[in-house]
Amino acid sequence: MAGTAFPDDLRAAQTRLHQATAELAALCRTLPWSVEPLDGWPGREHPHTGAVTGGRAPSRGWTEEEREAVDRLRARCAELSLEVAGHPFWQQVETGERVRARSALKHATRSEAFPGTAEAA
Repeated sequence: MAGTAFPDDLRAAQTRLHQATAELAALCRTLPWSVEPLDGWPGREHPHTGAVTGGRAPSRGWTEEEREAVDRLRARCAELSLEVAGHPFWQQVETGERVRARSALKHATRSEAFPGTAEAA
């Protein structure tokens, strides 16, 4: 599939999908582990080493603004996924080759989505 000429609008939609997905992942990494406020729990001490593993600090939960931001980005990712998957281009690709073509599109547009990086999230 190397050298496949993808339509410009399909490439642009896939590039925006890469960016939206990365933005959502970055946001989620900054949020508390629980959407709702929850108590944490202590870790367990290893009987021989005394090392404490596991456990969680309490979660303050997400603010309404954080929930809205996540919802907005998830909706954007879903919208872009439908735009890419439903593009008329895929009808001209043999059924057995569509997975390879889809992977080629993702690979071809990753550097457009994240200029200056070899590989992104």
